[in-house]
Amino acid sequence: MQSQIYLASRSPRRAELLTQIGVDFSPIDVDVDERVLAAEPPRSYVVRIAREKAAAAAAARPADDPRPILAADTAVVVDERVLGKPADRAQALAMMALLSGRSHLVLTAVTLLSPAGGASRLSASRLSVSRVTMRPIGDAEAAAYWASGEPADKAGGYAIQGRGALFVSHLDGSYSGVMGLPLFETAELLTAAGIQF
Repeated sequence: MQSQIYLASRSPRRAELLTQIGVDFSPIDVDVDERVLAAEPPRSYVVRIAREKAAAAAAARPADDPRPILAADTAVVVDERVLGKPADRAQALAMMALLSGRSHLVLTAVTLLSPAGGASRLSASRLSVSRVTMRPIGDAEAAAYWASGEPADKAGGYAIQGRGALFVSHLDGSYSGVMGLPLFETAELLTAAGIQF
């Protein structure tokens, strides 16, 4: 049986969240340049990257395949600065020190690309904005967290759905958005496109 949509991601968290709401999908692994452009606002950045992931997936799928493509991008933002995935231990510990004892934003953009006359066109994008507050994090705690292996491939160097939840004292916004796929916004896009789940 053919899946309903393509998911332009190999993220196990995004796959888990789509499965949670009953969406049948096929993953497509995409590779886009995720560098922030000069003077690019964080909100514009995450929307642009989500759209570029969807476009890259459209180019990778069979040309005659009409299934829509869902893509998302997440950024942790402190003082209008986007924190990507830590490149190494030193960068991860610096991120933890920056997040410690304060609030930051987690922005997740989701885009649905729908077929139109044999080509793909941008159907719609939505943006989820959450404010996450961290308790103070000690140096030894941050080092132990890095040693766990969890922060290595996570935006901002932590995972709210894992051990990183121990540092979160307050969340104002979307838990699934902080995980990487805001389900409310995703459901809006899918429903508007006539996808039943």
